[in-house]
Amino acid sequence: MTDVVQGPFRNEKALRRLKKRRAADVRFRTYGLSAIAFALLALSLLVASIGFQAVSAATYHVVRFDVVLDPQVIAPDGEDTPADISRNVDGFYSLLRSDLLETFPQAADDRLSRLRLGDLVTRLAVLPVARTVAENPTRIGRSMTITVPLNDDLDLYLKGAVSKDARVHIGEIASVSETTQNEVSLSGPSAFRGLEAMISTLRAEDGDAVDARSVLLTSGSSTGRVTHLETGAAHVTMLTGSADAFRGARPVARIIALPETERNVSDQQIAWTLALKEMGRISRVPHFSLLTNTDSTYPEIAGALAAIVGSLLTMLVTAFIAIPVGIFASIYLEEFAPRNRLTEIIEVNINNLAAVPSIVFGLLGAAVFLGFFGLPRSAPLVGGLVLALMTLPTIIIASRAALKSVPPSIRAAALGVGASKMQSVFHHVLPLAGPGILTGAILGMARALGETAPLLLIGMVAFVADVPSSPTDEATALPVLIFSWSTNAERAWEPMTAAVIVILLMFLVTMNGIVVLLRRRFERRW
Repeated sequence: MTDVVQGPFRNEKALRRLKKRRAADVRFRTYGLSAIAFALLALSLLVASIGFQAVSAATYHVVRFDVVLDPQVIAPDGEDTPADISRNVDGFYSLLRSDLLETFPQAADDRLSRLRLGDLVTRLAVLPVARTVAENPTRIGRSMTITVPLNDDLDLYLKGAVSKDARVHIGEIASVSETTQNEVSLSGPSAFRGLEAMISTLRAEDGDAVDARSVLLTSGSSTGRVTHLETGAAHVTMLTGSADAFRGARPVARIIALPETERNVSDQQIAWTLALKEMGRISRVPHFSLLTNTDSTYPEIAGALAAIVGSLLTMLVTAFIAIPVGIFASIYLEEFAPRNRLTEIIEVNINNLAAVPSIVFGLLGAAVFLGFFGLPRSAPLVGGLVLALMTLPTIIIASRAALKSVPPSIRAAALGVGASKMQSVFHHVLPLAGPGILTGAILGMARALGETAPLLLIGMVAFVADVPSSPTDEATALPVLIFSWSTNAERAWEPMTAAVIVILLMFLVTMNGIVVLLRRRFERRW
């Protein structure tokens, strides 16, 4: 048997090189997979963060009122026209406050309590009710069920988003004795052992700060605040209901994490809210008003309808200008323009414009469309013109790439059978490049939909309380609304902002889904 002869490519040095090449291939694949995994992880964290906050805004709490529409309150003499009724917000709001005072008569003793009780619902929350009654005045004088949103801070408390409380089930209360007005003593063998253990645990974690926290005892619709706790007994200040509700009951103790001085809602307001919930008058419902209401200074009644309509009107103006102009410009540059110095300068500038920051287009729009032409400020017309200028380079570049992808043989065949240059382009080349052109146009529109900076500079950050009906009406857009709400100080705006981000992402995902469908349906591979 003869030995295998070592070839020029089968020696120790060549094998080492081959081994290094294979190791480099493995490293490259590892780097690629790591990059994809990192991108997916970052995307998942982003979606999870936004979704986690938006879930809270998907529902909200509403309060039900059964009231009689007193004509002397909502339609007094001389103010009984439909226009007067729809503007009489104070009259409808007074009906709700009177109903709350009937439910909690002890709040009528002092002015501060009356104000806090009225703060359970926002004054402007009755505006839709006033408009409904104005459209049908025959309701006046009759009984009507009114449902309005709960105050945003109390809504967040019930959701556990502001000040979470630790709950402890108390043992059976054996005796209840009133010491002074609204002050009672509750006692029972081992009734408060669990509460004492919970407070001891919290004191070990947080120190003496736990002593500043409120401890509320609730039994049915009655709630009291614990002022002193000792073995087998608790001294309680009644906030709602009667002390008899605790006799023989097993109440629930709530240890509220934040002291009352650090909260926007008082213990008394929490007690009223818990009582209304126990009565079945507070319920948690889907937050459809987020899509049907316009902007407001109160988060519980604010909605994104005006911004959604404003974005659609702005996109219509953008599409009407950018898509036809961009497509025709790309056709001319790719198929008809002579190859000379001027054409090269135009192509270079188009590529440069695609990289210009969007805020520059906003400055251009503010100077030209608002300053020189005097177009209406904060209007979808101006916003659409600015975004059309910003989107044009993207559409032109994408359309030219789609036209270049059509094989030259298509043009040659069309010209060979007697077609003119224009016929070969519009009858043969353009239909084949159509899917790619539409893809670029939709991606450009998707980019325009998410832009904020240009719209801020032309004044579309204005507060808009009415739904725009034309491109010249005052309007805002979804990205601007997100920016505006995110800068508000109240905690309730955070989930609202996340919910509007989800709405905007749904529009963007829909547009990108259309792109994928067009590619799969009409794209041809050469």
